[in-house]
Amino acid sequence: MHWKRTFALIFSGQIFSILTSSMVQFSIIWHLTESTGSAAVLMIAGLVGFLPQALLGPFIGVWLDRWNRKLTMMISDSLIAVSSLILGAYYLWGEPSLWVVYVILFIRSAASSFHAPSFQAAVPLIAPEEQLTRVAGWHQMVFSASSILGPALGIAVYSATSLGTVLLLDVAGALIANVMLLLVRIHQPKPEITETPSFRREFALGWRTFVSAKPIVIITAVMAVFSVVFMPLAMLFPLMTLEHFGRGGYSASLIEAVFGIGMILGGALLSVLASKWRDSTYMSLSLVLIGLTCVLSGVVGSGRFWAFAVLSFFMGAAAPLFNGPYMAMIQKAYEPETLGRVLSLVTSFGMLSSPIGLALAGPVADRFGVQVWFFWSGIVVALLGVYIFLQFLGSRGEPQAQD
Repeated sequence: MHWKRTFALIFSGQIFSILTSSMVQFSIIWHLTESTGSAAVLMIAGLVGFLPQALLGPFIGVWLDRWNRKLTMMISDSLIAVSSLILGAYYLWGEPSLWVVYVILFIRSAASSFHAPSFQAAVPLIAPEEQLTRVAGWHQMVFSASSILGPALGIAVYSATSLGTVLLLDVAGALIANVMLLLVRIHQPKPEITETPSFRREFALGWRTFVSAKPIVIITAVMAVFSVVFMPLAMLFPLMTLEHFGRGGYSASLIEAVFGIGMILGGALLSVLASKWRDSTYMSLSLVLIGLTCVLSGVVGSGRFWAFAVLSFFMGAAAPLFNGPYMAMIQKAYEPETLGRVLSLVTSFGMLSSPIGLALAGPVADRFGVQVWFFWSGIVVALLGVYIFLQFLGSRGEPQAQD
């Protein structure tokens, strides 16, 4: 089918872009972990990486529904590549100060705030509605496959050369992704509003559109709480490997790899079983499994690194069962003409919640240990999974596509 060929081209380019971005992300985190050993520094890095997307999200959605979505993705990827080029040059010439690293992370995040919702808003313009959950599973598989190789390749290149070389490879990945996008055609929907653009009016329309689907509002609220307690773990995984288990960069990249392998299998499972259960059932199961693996990670002994690796695998496998169905629910619930602003609002809620968790996790991890955050975040996430299951049990329905 034509739409499958289009996704094959897009995803083949995204593999390189996500792979090199994963290499950069892990290498920067490990470099900061190794050079500072401070959870507070890692949390600041996380904050500057999340805040731009959180602050820009509610505003850019208004314009994403008017802009060409393919062109927006290409420009965003190019800006990310330029920022990598600048930071790479800094590292090739010497060690930049922390503020330089923070500024570049801020710029990369700002560009990503345009790229992610543009891509997700373009998906329903390409794939049939009944295939959206399956496509979400494919996307999770592509992301996971790149995430597996990223940390391992990143630490290998970082150890053999420098962080600057890793950053320069990210430029090549962005170029490949843009070339693949040039080869596909994405239909641009006609804006719902035809009169002179009014930011205030269109923002209000985006908000009203979002709250019109009550199940999406409920899931988004759960997602926001989930982001507070779980998102800091992305920054704390390397610190867990270094401090609790006393291991180095290759062990830290191994954890990232097994997490990614789990995500691949979880994405594959989702693509195969996409229509077996309701989307809310997958999300509930995902949160309960993630919660349990976090709790167990919080109590595992320092001599049981391989047990932590197994738990990381199952944690990764559970993740696509939430992310994929959640995005599919959103894509089914709203018209393509308003999907960009809705997606940017939803993304912002999660991003605005993440800094709260990052601000709390740094001091807690520094004072009480990384495992304390793993344990209590797991308790909260498992309870959120139970809440979703009960909320949608019985007669409560899920949003359907609007006609």
